[in-house]
Amino acid sequence: MTATEMVVVARQPVAAGVVEFGLARADGAALPGWEPGAHVDLELGPGLLRQYSLCGDPADRSVLRIAVQREAAGRGGSRAAHERLTVGGTVRVHGPRNTFPLVAARRYRFVAGGIGITPIVAMVAAADAAGADWHLAYGGRTRAAMAYATGLRDRYGDRVDLYPQDETGLLDLAGLLAGPGDGPVYCCGPESLVRAVEEHCRDWPPGRLHVERFAPRDDTAGPDTAIEVELALSGRTVTVPPGVPILRAVQEAGVPVLSSCREGTCGTCETPVLAGVPEHRDSLLSAQDRAAGDTMLICVSRARTPRLVLEL
Repeated sequence: MTATEMVVVARQPVAAGVVEFGLARADGAALPGWEPGAHVDLELGPGLLRQYSLCGDPADRSVLRIAVQREAAGRGGSRAAHERLTVGGTVRVHGPRNTFPLVAARRYRFVAGGIGITPIVAMVAAADAAGADWHLAYGGRTRAAMAYATGLRDRYGDRVDLYPQDETGLLDLAGLLAGPGDGPVYCCGPESLVRAVEEHCRDWPPGRLHVERFAPRDDTAGPDTAIEVELALSGRTVTVPPGVPILRAVQEAGVPVLSSCREGTCGTCETPVLAGVPEHRDSLLSAQDRAAGDTMLICVSRARTPRLVLEL
């Protein structure tokens, strides 16, 4: 994926600990089009490639907007963004890409927690513009920490319900997700929220629930065996020992692969599978994608067959 050098043209706080950044091309050229749910990957320093959802207006081709919550206990990406992305400065940007697309529907339910509101902002705007019936339940630790909360409530009224935990307690998922209804549910937020929503929706028809994670599921690991991975485009074959990610083995063999989370959540390292059967351990691909077996996230996933052939 080719990177574009972009300029930070705007920076403003949108909640306690959350800053929105506007990114534009230095030459003023139009930016690539994108749809709600899309994200970009930012190169924030050596080994710091981080993924952020786009939360602006897809019709505005002059600027890309992201919001970054500073995580004191994170892996350094959010701290780098807050400290290094200053107005007038530059950053290399990959994308946009979309692994969380909004499907066309007449009705939607949106559930967001904390900084998980970022992809949802563009989704509710698109749903509203399309004349769909929709509702957003948005929770956070405190009202002050909930990015875009006031603007969403002012713009959309009672279609948006806010649940600051210190005022209202946790989201009432039993009431919000009482049944599958006749439209999709979109959820983004911390792992505790996503897992709770999945539990409420576990018996629903396939494809009704759509989620995006910031952290890996805790049930994706399995026993490892050595596998042989043929890299079709590079003309090389790599033996991947037990306990070694395919991604790392491929990179150590000198074949460049773009990656970000290394936890199976962001999709940056998604790679086409030409032969063999993947053992999916990611937290991103849908059941349909897993069944097709023609793509995999090589940062965490392995193989059910002794050999894989990848388009690398």
